Amino acid sequence: MSYDTQIPQAPQAALRNGLGTAALILGIIGTVSGLIPFFFWLAGILGLIALILGLVGRGRVKRGEANNKGVTTTGAVLGLAALILSVVGAVITFNAVSDAVDEIDKTLQEAAPQDPSSTAKGDAGGKADATKGLTAGDSSVYKDKLKVTVSEAKPYTPSDAADRTAGTKAYQVTVVIENGGKKEFDAALVTLSARAGQDGVAAEQVFDDKVGTGFTGTILPGKKSTVVYAFEAPAAAKTLTVEVSPGLEHNAAQWELKIG
Repeated sequence: MSYDTQIPQAPQAALRNGLGTAALILGIIGTVSGLIPFFFWLAGILGLIALILGLVGRGRVKRGEANNKGVTTTGAVLGLAALILSVVGAVITFNAVSDAVDEIDKTLQEAAPQDPSSTAKGDAGGKADATKGLTAGDSSVYKDKLKVTVSEAKPYTPSDAADRTAGTKAYQVTVVIENGGKKEFDAALVTLSARAGQDGVAAEQVFDDKVGTGFTGTILPGKKSTVVYAFEAPAAAKTLTVEVSPGLEHNAAQWELKIG
């Protein structure tokens, strides 16, 4: 009598291919994200996770716990690629932000007058003291090389066409704007105002057939424009403060002129 004996085989353990598949998916998403510099942070996170899962998955393949070697290896490689792209994207993004900030700072600096050491004095050739204000003949020089100069105040006799205020004297000032920059300057935006005496009483601008038109048109690079203004100040006033505002992109500057 013979007996047919069969030894039962142990059930084969289920393959653990999940890490390799996850590494491949995350690696693909991370690499695609890395192609867009702004998403460098997402590419870095996904790439790091994909690389770790890929390496752990390869360990499972070596131990026979998984059989998706190709998928796992591809996931790890894509994870590494995503990490590299994230570094490149971070550099591009930070440089772009830095350039934008520098451009904004440059624009703001161009809109402000230069410091006292770079503000030209009049005929004396010295330096204007910003804490004391500008005086006759001084120039306010801006970062974009726009230069505004106001002359001394001289007595002015308005024509019969002008409206006069009793108890006042009229004075004329010459304003010169020179465009030393590389862009056209819109002179139509220039405005002037004046105050007289220690109390800062508003000095009305004189309009007649000789003065009052103001700046018009455009000043080309390397060119200048000259306009004569006249203001009425109380007869007892000893000073005339003239404020010139070149426009929205430039700060106003003031000149304190002697009169009387």
